[in-house]
Amino acid sequence: MEIKVLNISGQETGRMVQLDDSIFAIEPNDHAIYLDVKQYLANQRQGTHKSKQRNEVSGSTRKLKRQKGTGTARSGSIKSPLFRGGGRVFGPVPRDYNFKLNKKVKQLARKSALSYKAKDNAITVVEDFNFETPKTKEFVSICNNLNIADKKALFVLGESNKNIYLSSRNLQRQKVVNASSVNTYELLNTNALVLTESSVEVINRMFKVS
Repeated sequence: MEIKVLNISGQETGRMVQLDDSIFAIEPNDHAIYLDVKQYLANQRQGTHKSKQRNEVSGSTRKLKRQKGTGTARSGSIKSPLFRGGGRVFGPVPRDYNFKLNKKVKQLARKSALSYKAKDNAITVVEDFNFETPKTKEFVSICNNLNIADKKALFVLGESNKNIYLSSRNLQRQKVVNASSVNTYELLNTNALVLTESSVEVINRMFKVS
């Protein structure tokens, strides 16, 4: 699959870049996508939720009333979950939500996400660019030139670039990531995928082995 390369002004450069069909034109596997997105969201959870059980709340442990003869249900200490201010039954406790996912499943999920974007014609390839200093105004200008200013866009760079990252950090709809760290959730949670020429080479090299 060949796609035209644009410059940061949104004009064609006359060059074409090859998107590997084994990455961008496969039959998407929805279950692999589901598992990868599920793992990504699970990894974002802190797992610090906590409520006090009956052995952790403050209060006396004396028996509230005699066992029999009151005409009501028997009861123990005031810390029982049945009473106001008592402990919680089966409340949340700190836990780790991470789970293992095979490497090949993750790669299949990311290739499936890229194939979905290619099928929807949501991929734009631009030539490599750089900023001398962080300038959000210049980054917004690029988005306007590419007609993606009003879309949720993901810019994928071949390597880390601090100035480009800082230029996009204040923008709500745009995000910048490295090709080596792109994940299925970010690929699907965007309307426009902008790849730089160097990032296409990294993606082709990274996934073609699998």
